Amino acid sequence: MTTVEDLPAGVNDARGRVAELHAIREQVRRGPSERATEAQRAKGKLTARERIELLLDEGSFNEVEPLRRHRATGFGLEAKKPYTDGVITGWGTVHGRTVFTYAHDFRIFGGALGEAHATKIHKIMDMAIQAGAPLVSLNDGAGARIQEGVSALAGYGGIFQRNTKASGVIPQISVMLGPCAGGAAYSPALTDFVFMVRETSQMFITGPDVVRAVTGEEITQNGLGGADVHAETSGVCHFAYDDEVTCLEEVRYLLSLLPANNRENPPSVPCEDPADRSGDALLDLVPADGNRPYDMRKVIEEIVDDGEFLEVHERWATNIICALTRLDGRVVGIIANQPQSLAGVLDIEASEKAARFVQMCDAFNIPIVTFLDVPGFLPGVDQEHGGIIRHGAKLLYAYCNATVPRISLVLRKAYGGAYIVMDSQSIGADLTYAWPTNEIAVMGAEGAANVIFRKQIAEADDSDAMRMRMVKEYKSELMHPYYAAERGLVDDVIDPAETRHTLIRSLEMLRTKHADLPARKHGNPPQ
Repeated sequence: MTTVEDLPAGVNDARGRVAELHAIREQVRRGPSERATEAQRAKGKLTARERIELLLDEGSFNEVEPLRRHRATGFGLEAKKPYTDGVITGWGTVHGRTVFTYAHDFRIFGGALGEAHATKIHKIMDMAIQAGAPLVSLNDGAGARIQEGVSALAGYGGIFQRNTKASGVIPQISVMLGPCAGGAAYSPALTDFVFMVRETSQMFITGPDVVRAVTGEEITQNGLGGADVHAETSGVCHFAYDDEVTCLEEVRYLLSLLPANNRENPPSVPCEDPADRSGDALLDLVPADGNRPYDMRKVIEEIVDDGEFLEVHERWATNIICALTRLDGRVVGIIANQPQSLAGVLDIEASEKAARFVQMCDAFNIPIVTFLDVPGFLPGVDQEHGGIIRHGAKLLYAYCNATVPRISLVLRKAYGGAYIVMDSQSIGADLTYAWPTNEIAVMGAEGAANVIFRKQIAEADDSDAMRMRMVKEYKSELMHPYYAAERGLVDDVIDPAETRHTLIRSLEMLRTKHADLPARKHGNPPQ
């Protein structure tokens, strides 16, 4: 720690004071000690300042309260008062746009949150909300600073309150770069997106030691709350990467697809991919036979600008795809059933995943395009007892509540309640299209025939032949590609090759859409 005694003679003049300032700044920049820095790197982790440098545009960082110190006493704290108090806060730019950030410095008190530490975070969160700019937290902390007692816990309360206040107002991104345990894990859970790095970041409410003591289960930190667990099993993590550099590059990419706040539109970019480019490959990508699987990602690649999109929750609830991408240079959110996984059915996890994505898009003025190929909701005792009714209603509520431009496209199957829930015209889609391979119906022809013609099939001499005949009759009467269009439930049946051009023209028309919700404090969505 720099003291007056350490400074050269003449420190009381202006030049001396400036020299003192630069000495302190250099100490702040270096951190607590070289030994602490080496220990951080030995764990395969970057320092807090190195992370900020990777996140923000070069030379753009402006630090807030770098000289802050705690005022706590007891347990030896009065003898240890490092600058920053273990968290670096400030703002800079990402792709030229203002972004606020805070980064825990694990080298100081293990990044643990104390009163001064929390106050710094509160201040930068308030600044982000007032400025209307995204907030990125770089998390690498050991939880509450036990030596400061309940004051540290109250600091978390202030963070949670501000996370909630900022929700739907500014984008909030949590980047997990180390441990995050106990109540601290609820702040990332309140934000819009969570990034994690394999092997070095973990999130859990109670750690392996507590689990072992209470349940007798033996498990490692990564097995309990590592990146892969949260990316594949719990759904807590939206993105997981092998290293910090790649992770922070992807955070920058995500920020390029989001607006600064809920009063702005996402940034558009010049597009060299022709708006009227024909998608002839789509005719071969999607089999006409509704029982044959295919990869919906390839369909999305063929339609969007340059085949590029950022998939959210890629490894969780894989029977539905949620992605941010661009069409003619403008950002859109895509929700699509994935026939390669569980035949693209809706289940509890898929409903939750898509509902949250719809809400995020609606909050930040991102138009929604829905690709349907859905045979229904997943049947089963586990699904019913797990609450598929209320979880499926989350997706229904999210779509019905969304006021951004909404376009749906039926590629193949669209059966029963799942068809209605997946942004059908009847729940408010602005435009609905279908390919000539579409089958829109209450249920599949085989199931429908078994119900409607049960008696005829049972009484027939050749029940199998009668069933086939009735299935064919039902398809010809109620499931032909133009049935919904003839009744105004689909705005048009389009050539798949024209999909990109049709969507771009439709979104351009809807760009000035304005829709008001009823006056209310807030809705009461299903939980």
